Amino acid sequence: MKWKLAALALVTSVSANASECGTVTIADMNWNSASLLANIDKFILEHAYDCDAELVPGDTMPTTTSMVEKGQPDIAPELWTNAVKEAIDMGLKEGRLVNAGESLIDGGEEGFWVPAYMVEKYPELSTIEGVKKHPELFKHPEDPSLGAFYGCPAGWGCQISGGNLFKALKLEDAGFEVVDSGSGAGLSGSIAKAYAREEGWFGYYWAPTAILGKYDMVKVDFGTGVDEEHFLECVATDTCEEPKPTMFPKSPVSTIVATEFANSHPVAMDYLGKRGISNADLNKLLAWMENEQADAEDTMFYFFETYPQVWKAWLSDEAAKKVAAKL
Repeated sequence: MKWKLAALALVTSVSANASECGTVTIADMNWNSASLLANIDKFILEHAYDCDAELVPGDTMPTTTSMVEKGQPDIAPELWTNAVKEAIDMGLKEGRLVNAGESLIDGGEEGFWVPAYMVEKYPELSTIEGVKKHPELFKHPEDPSLGAFYGCPAGWGCQISGGNLFKALKLEDAGFEVVDSGSGAGLSGSIAKAYAREEGWFGYYWAPTAILGKYDMVKVDFGTGVDEEHFLECVATDTCEEPKPTMFPKSPVSTIVATEFANSHPVAMDYLGKRGISNADLNKLLAWMENEQADAEDTMFYFFETYPQVWKAWLSDEAAKKVAAKL
């Protein structure tokens, strides 16, 4: 009887812990670094904190809007907050969102890029004025009389800022037209294709990514420096009528959490506040992911196996032991 009561107490305790956390929804964004972080969070929340964690499809603008308006999903592990600053600021001000901390310790880097082999041959291409003088070096795939600018995929926040800078830099007047890459894979594929053929390529890209680790690219200098205030208040918004040229500021990349989850899960929030990764480590992980043709879940296990010093620092000793036992 004592054994049965002890067993019942144990089951009740485990059930109480699980129900205390309950179901947690995590945005699985459609780019590799964010998907990797989403899988890491899912595994840790499930096995360290007994949550019933679920990945749901996500994208920058739709996920942010849904979190502000509906409180779902509970967690967006990697949001480039400059890209949706107005919505994020409104959500924070109205108490609907909480910024748990920085996903990328070093922040993100954005810009317009050209291959290094082109700059070696034509040094002026390191500047936007040099690029504008030579649209013929960046032939449009559908109309060789135009220069191609490979833009940010539709639905991503950088589609707004990239489009506004395309306008501000008067690239259309210089003979360029935006090429819709269709997806993150399409955009990275266009760089890989250009490199394989040593052809011209000019467009938007960001770091940390496997692509910028694998291919030597030069960020084009606009000659303007960074006007962060104008970028945030105008260039990054879809209501910007007169965008002015400015380099991209360093991008804060944060873990954004719905307030209801944040208020009811202090232990999980402590983990999310400590969970951050450097660009150097993330570039290596993304390069491994690409070289091995691995998915985000495979790369998550590789991360746990290869970087224990990183993830154990995010957790208490007890929580780290739980995760290690499941691995």
